[in-house]
Amino acid sequence: MLPAVFRGEGAPGSDVWLSGLTFTRPEHLLVEARSGGGKSSLISFIYGARIDYDGEILFNGHPVSLLTPGQWQLIRRRHLAWLPQDLMLFSELTAIENIRLKNSLTGNYQGEERIRTWLCELGLEERIDWPAGRLSVGQMQRVAIVRALCQPFDFLLIDEPVSHLDEHNNRIAASIIAEEARRQQAGIIATSVGNPILLDYSSRHSL
Repeated sequence: MLPAVFRGEGAPGSDVWLSGLTFTRPEHLLVEARSGGGKSSLISFIYGARIDYDGEILFNGHPVSLLTPGQWQLIRRRHLAWLPQDLMLFSELTAIENIRLKNSLTGNYQGEERIRTWLCELGLEERIDWPAGRLSVGQMQRVAIVRALCQPFDFLLIDEPVSHLDEHNNRIAASIIAEEARRQQAGIIATSVGNPILLDYSSRHSL
């Protein structure tokens, strides 16, 4: 696989681009790259949010290029959870409302008590009812982490999820994510430009 934007200049030095790579659950994988190296693109390709690449992506052995919109909807609701780098929170909704919106789309997969416990563990107990637009970037990242966990998944795709968190909150977020992934026997694919989430990784790859 290679992003279309790299066609003219050739593939950068990488153990991912133009290579056969298999992601298997419940492995924890870290993809590291410089800014502009294609981390967010890779996650978007896997999630099906972008298709501007050369090569092929298989999900359970089937080419994703052949999936219908309905099949993609099912995969994203039951098999792939995504935390994009730009977070995609609704600024006018509160922290808890953003999470409830996602949770309602998955049949209230997580209970309200668990959601509030996670938010409190992440130091957001006084920000639960604040509009997301009034939160700092680090606080929004923590809200988005909880939102991403409000569904069943085989793989959790997290794109620079702790870039604005200190080590303390990084470790708390990593613990919450690892425990939920373990509960679901799921894999994690994380990206980083230098401040990775503090998980135990099965392998690391460079873009």
